[in-house]
Amino acid sequence: MPTYTLPTALTAELEIRKSRFIAYAIPVADRDAAMNELRRLRDAHPTATHVCWALLAGGQSGMSDDGEPSGTAGRPILEVLRHHDLDGVLAAVVRYYGGVKLGAGGLVRAYTDAIASALQDAPRVERIALATLAVTIGYADEARVRRWIEQQSYVLESSAYGMEVGFAIRMPVTALNEARDELRDLTQGRAIFSSNDG
Repeated sequence: MPTYTLPTALTAELEIRKSRFIAYAIPVADRDAAMNELRRLRDAHPTATHVCWALLAGGQSGMSDDGEPSGTAGRPILEVLRHHDLDGVLAAVVRYYGGVKLGAGGLVRAYTDAIASALQDAPRVERIALATLAVTIGYADEARVRRWIEQQSYVLESSAYGMEVGFAIRMPVTALNEARDELRDLTQGRAIFSSNDG
């Protein structure tokens, strides 16, 4: 079953009983990228009462109520992400407290509504898992393999030169087997693949 992410960051703002709830849905590659985005949000909202969040990113999930009563913010935000079948998305809600307590049920509704309004009618794009193929080739094959990488629109992550040429090529995980076959053909069987790609 395909997973989806967002093509771009989305935001929405709600005011509920004098509190401001600013919701952000941000596409991220992994947990590290999500933590960087959270730092950026906290820097942008230094006087916010809470910055609650949830993350779904390729098995790296997490959530935080950031001082709100347990289970009233992070979990509802996470449930909205799940409901939208999203992955590779950080959902965060910045709250400025307005002086009126909402109670646990009110908080769950407020955080759910805030993130749901950011994701309402959101465009989704299929999230494609990427992998790195490590290949060693002779100098005679280098130009041909470089041309092939460009033609396939893959990314040459790194190259190393010693007795032979080592390339690390970033591509969709679904293309790995075909890529190995094509590189073998291209180099008349001389391409050597590391077993640690994936």
